[in-house]
Amino acid sequence: MYTKTVSAIKLISFDRVKHLFPGILISITIAMAAQFLAKNYQAPVMLFALLLGISFNFIMESDKCRAGVEFSAKKLLRIGIVLLGIRITLEDIMSLGYAPIAMVVIGVLCTMIFGIVIARVAGLKTEFGLLSGGSVAICGASAALAISSIFPENEENKRLTIFTVISVTALSTLAMIVYPLITQALHYNDIQSGVFLGGTIHDVAQVVGAGYSISDNVGDLSTFVKLLRVATLVPVIVILSLYMLPRNSSSQGADIKSIFPLFLLGFVIVLTANSLGFIPKSLQEFMTTLSSWLLVIAISALGVKTSLKEVFSLGWAPITMVLMETIFLAGLFIAGIYFLDIQ
Repeated sequence: MYTKTVSAIKLISFDRVKHLFPGILISITIAMAAQFLAKNYQAPVMLFALLLGISFNFIMESDKCRAGVEFSAKKLLRIGIVLLGIRITLEDIMSLGYAPIAMVVIGVLCTMIFGIVIARVAGLKTEFGLLSGGSVAICGASAALAISSIFPENEENKRLTIFTVISVTALSTLAMIVYPLITQALHYNDIQSGVFLGGTIHDVAQVVGAGYSISDNVGDLSTFVKLLRVATLVPVIVILSLYMLPRNSSSQGADIKSIFPLFLLGFVIVLTANSLGFIPKSLQEFMTTLSSWLLVIAISALGVKTSLKEVFSLGWAPITMVLMETIFLAGLFIAGIYFLDIQ
């Protein structure tokens, strides 16, 4: 009996891998191409992954590939988000002092509220205000993917997610070029520049690029501030999970994953373990690299799932929203640096 059970499990596992392999392989191949292009043309890898993935949308017509692409876009994404916890420690957060921490918390909260308000004014869904506001306020494409993972799975939410990722990545790249010029125009010192760049640019890679283009000190501080924003992803996802609970729950009661997504628990565990020094430096580097790759693979798969025609059928309102949220967050930090007298 035991032998038959083990054989059955092995057969199921093999069949499962065989079923998923073609779609996963396609997603990995697109991610590798995106990494190559990003390295050689100095452009955001997430944007390349999305655009290349979208160009392979026809693959979704094949039943042979669909399951693996879906797996990559959802399961691999959540593993990548879990591993994001390796990028920050509690010590990093506390080393910033209270003023930058307060600015980050207020910035995240106000930008998401602003997103909800202008979404309603524009006649769009509240979910899109949360999605776009969260991606601008927290960590760009990664936050968009994390937030969208707790929303109901339907075609409209999928299109809104893709549109948000494209627009927030493009604006993040533009900010990487423009925002250092703003710090010069405002005569910011290293501390002020680090707080501004880390608090306003959407994606981690662009924050690093902008910060270190000014100086090593600005690069270090801006990265710390940015990682603090990444840490706010935990309470944001918990709150949004509770908000979405009535829509994600069955009539028979709530699923624990709806109340507290397990991938978020994994994020907290990794962050805590890293903060306590339980993870060796060599493993930290591996986990950081693996996280980056998994997120690129996931966004490649998300691109494959999406029809460009369907994305742009949303009109100009969504990208206008993301632009307004970006300007709002930048203005908020400029005001905060002035009124809090950060030196």
